[in-house]
Amino acid sequence: MVLPSPVHSAVPRYTFLPGIPFPSSLPEASGDEGGGDTEMKQQKTAPAPAPSKKTKQPKECFLIQPKETKEESTKTRKWRKKKITDILAKSEPKPGTPEDLQKLMKDYYSSNRSVIELEELNLPDSCFLKANDLTHSLSSYLKEICPKWVKLRKNHTEKKSVLMLILCSSAVRALELIRSMTAFKGDSKVMKLFAKHIKVQEQVKLLEKRAVHLGVGTPGRIKELVKQGGLNLNPLKFLVFDWNWRDQKLKRMMDIPEIRKEVFELLEMGVLSLCKSESLKLGLF
Repeated sequence: MVLPSPVHSAVPRYTFLPGIPFPSSLPEASGDEGGGDTEMKQQKTAPAPAPSKKTKQPKECFLIQPKETKEESTKTRKWRKKKITDILAKSEPKPGTPEDLQKLMKDYYSSNRSVIELEELNLPDSCFLKANDLTHSLSSYLKEICPKWVKLRKNHTEKKSVLMLILCSSAVRALELIRSMTAFKGDSKVMKLFAKHIKVQEQVKLLEKRAVHLGVGTPGRIKELVKQGGLNLNPLKFLVFDWNWRDQKLKRMMDIPEIRKEVFELLEMGVLSLCKSESLKLGLF
């Protein structure tokens, strides 16, 4: 009689050793397929890998308005200046008056003169000639303020002096004025008194050689000639300001700070005292 071979149970056998506690739960018996299922479950339940630190997170984008450059700011400033010029061009011109000159003098000297000294600068109304009402040419205006010019120039023989000075803002403007007074000057001797292409020493020599009746120029050069003794203001009878004429920027001669400063410095070199003594008359053309 042949006995069947013993069938091995699928239940695993455990060997218990002394000193090792018995486990509270034992794994369930399973075959080969069961072992595969457990491996699959372990793979499915395995935790997902944590994201690496190197991964870039999306960033928010902000739109930044471009800053105004210097060129743009200067362009806006230039545009504003043109706007002011347009306003001046459209405004009606107003003729200058003796009060305008008096006011400019007070404003100029108010920072460094006392109240009493400012009052001494006031000129009498009798020293001012009739101002141009913007209807005259230079020749017609000079004929009106000086009807006896022919007699005056014939009696004038003193050198280093002139009978009439016309102040303007530039050499170019002085040449224009000389050309426009042809009907008035006649045989009078006219001298250019500005700095362009003419040295002071040359002008001093010309004033020493002959008698000059009319001088047309800038206040800076005339002031320099007086300083160097080349021009004596005592025989002067008429001082005319080219007051109402405007340049390309619509500025009058007294609107330019450098010219205004030189004019007032020239007035302090004996002109104001001659006006108060009524030997010198002022005109605004």
